[in-house]
Amino acid sequence: MKEEHRKWHTQWLSREFEMLVFGHAGYPVILFPTSKARYYENKDFKLVDSAIPLIEAGKIKIYCPDGIDSKSWYNYSIHPADRVKTHIAYENVLVNDIIPMAKHETGFSKVAAAGCSFGGYHAANLAFRHPDLVGYMMSMSGAFDIKQFIYGYYDDNCYFNNPPDYLPNLNDHWHLSHLRTMGIVLGTGEWDMCLDENIRLSNILNQKGVRHWLDVRAGTGHDWPWWREMFPQYLSQVH
Repeated sequence: MKEEHRKWHTQWLSREFEMLVFGHAGYPVILFPTSKARYYENKDFKLVDSAIPLIEAGKIKIYCPDGIDSKSWYNYSIHPADRVKTHIAYENVLVNDIIPMAKHETGFSKVAAAGCSFGGYHAANLAFRHPDLVGYMMSMSGAFDIKQFIYGYYDDNCYFNNPPDYLPNLNDHWHLSHLRTMGIVLGTGEWDMCLDENIRLSNILNQKGVRHWLDVRAGTGHDWPWWREMFPQYLSQVH
């Protein structure tokens, strides 16, 4: 399996940014780390290894960007308004640096977004905000509500980065038509602490007529062994 480490200076965060890339060809998958974790986490916990057959076959190419949650949502030393602004700067790295790179390298017009736990938030928020760029969204034990990080503060930036709030009010044809053609998986388990959040998001998508797969697994909780089972199964749906 081909593995590359990439590092560049991004104007959007005014800092160096790092990423691991796995594979030589195939549908590009942006795979986010969990809360406050770094770009190598999904390699270290062998989530990438779970997809080796698909990677080596040239079916998918995985991009593991760095996470900056400790500088954004979890940075309680700055005002909540600045936490969400830092997150928006991170999204700009994805939309303006990484996704164009992935599309150019693979020849696909869209990417997939995936992640576990709070990485599932990043995947879902990117997909729902930019459905013209994302063809598939795969969340494993995702946590989607950011109100816990902003301590009662709320502005437009918070609203438009909190899927349980902005999705129910989406009514424009352009947005909904893209969402309705996206392959969406909400993976969770009966013992998952994020089960209720996944059911809530599933209900919202149902109300909007957005097809998706709510995969609630018996005997499954919130941890890497289950995510390593889910990930290659969800990736097999990508074509």
